Amino acid sequence: MQSDTRPLALVTGASTGIGFELAKCCAQNGFDLLIVADEPQIEAAAQELRQHGGTVDAVQADLSTIEGVDKVYDARLGRPVDALLANAGRGLGNAFLDQDFHDIRHVIDTNVTGTVYLLHKVGRDMRTRGRGRILITGSIAGFMPGTFQAIYNASKAFLDSFSFALRAELSETEITVTCLMPGATETDFFERADMLDTKIGQSKKDDPAMVAKTGFDAMMKGEGDVVTGWHNKLQSAIATVTPSGMLARMHAKMAAPGTGQS
Repeated sequence: MQSDTRPLALVTGASTGIGFELAKCCAQNGFDLLIVADEPQIEAAAQELRQHGGTVDAVQADLSTIEGVDKVYDARLGRPVDALLANAGRGLGNAFLDQDFHDIRHVIDTNVTGTVYLLHKVGRDMRTRGRGRILITGSIAGFMPGTFQAIYNASKAFLDSFSFALRAELSETEITVTCLMPGATETDFFERADMLDTKIGQSKKDDPAMVAKTGFDAMMKGEGDVVTGWHNKLQSAIATVTPSGMLARMHAKMAAPGTGQS
């Protein structure tokens, strides 16, 4: 990786979906890229992103592990990260007690532990330099109990809350923290989470390019949070005034296995 006058953006979960589109936004706006995913497709993503100019380095690493995060951090080769877009995440459908605990642990370690560890390492570097941009992909799912998706929603509730707290702690610095909170988006998330037979899995979803551009623009403006799409804005507003028990029952109708079948 060659250091030059272009800023460096580190984007996790960048092989497909929102993460790939976030990386594309960065490349189109003058950033060099260090992109990360836990699958070989990250190399194909890097090849495509190089068409937008600048350098693009790809790392295949398991961000649910401390070793994986260290591998990504070391791949900077000492170059400072100007923008960290912490987007990597995993979902998991079905009832909690029916899930394999290895899968549960993987979601928690990817969405929470690995994300927080990377933020801690890169955030400290940004504090030393006195500047930087952070975008954390949370979700409107964090506003409601995730019946039949309990671990995922709880992990996103953590990230949503954490983003606001970190932003407040850094409010007197030149480091901005933005929380991107999309709703259901047209990616391979629902297939990986084994939720294709659910009502939400078969519903119309948002365009990942639109979601990413909204998040990228908010990050560049230094905004604290952004919910994408009017429907999601309405849903998140309703969630703040609706009793949790009712939200849990509503979520079950969307996420219970078999609800998507006619």
